[in-house]
Amino acid sequence: MLGLDPDPDALWPATGEEASVGELAPVDAAGRAVLRHCRTLIDATADACVAVKLQLARFEVLGAVGWTVLEAVAAHARALGLLVIADGKRGDIDVSAQAYARALIGGVDTRFGRLDGLGADLVTVNPLMGADAVDPFVSAAREAGAGVLVLVRTSNPGAADIEDLELADATMVWERIAIMVDELGRDGVGEAGLSDVGAVVGATGPRHVARARELMGSAPFLLPGVGAQGGHVEDLAPAFAPGRAGGLVTASRSIADAHRASGGAPAVAARAEAERLREAAWTLSGRFV
Repeated sequence: MLGLDPDPDALWPATGEEASVGELAPVDAAGRAVLRHCRTLIDATADACVAVKLQLARFEVLGAVGWTVLEAVAAHARALGLLVIADGKRGDIDVSAQAYARALIGGVDTRFGRLDGLGADLVTVNPLMGADAVDPFVSAAREAGAGVLVLVRTSNPGAADIEDLELADATMVWERIAIMVDELGRDGVGEAGLSDVGAVVGATGPRHVARARELMGSAPFLLPGVGAQGGHVEDLAPAFAPGRAGGLVTASRSIADAHRASGGAPAVAARAEAERLREAAWTLSGRFV
């Protein structure tokens, strides 16, 4: 899976638009460059990916232009047959959670008419406030035929500060969240045996993956942290126990920046890295098929 977190100062080389960019306001020039970068990167890797994960903060930093770019990138990915994951890690009380969910998934009906949301196929959600902060996302996702990915054991080094704390019943915080994810997802298990409520489980902590699968037998796992963060596809076998769709391996910088190491054309290097990761995941998941 392709992760998109475009940095305006680290985009692929321009494709003939340099002259016109100088005539635009900075935010418009940045927005145009980010959109071009994302479309080109998607085009280069679409055949080797099943989804794109859009890091919302990287678009929101561009202000109003950023949301327009985000919609255009999502539409481009969708047109190429890719799933769209909105990675915003939202989490709030029920009323606010409903608004977040409608903005990212299905939209909302108002007295002024229908306001469409981003139309994401999956959204990432922060469960720190409890199940009632996740429920609105699950409800909106089921209404739209989409899904939710709950942060369970994340890939950042600081995850241990809170997620690994031991509770009174000797489970860790992240394990308690995993149990909650399993409970929330039971009514959404489909014919393939996977639920519409999944989990974000970092690839940088492979020792947690097997335990996470024990606790969440039907949850699809989003597995960030491969590549630039130090995670390795080869360590993630337990994630694929339910089948190939049980794990979604995502990489961002290792794909987008592959040309910096190879010295080749960005699109060629990105495609090669995406294909390498796809083959590694395919081989690994095939053990369970």
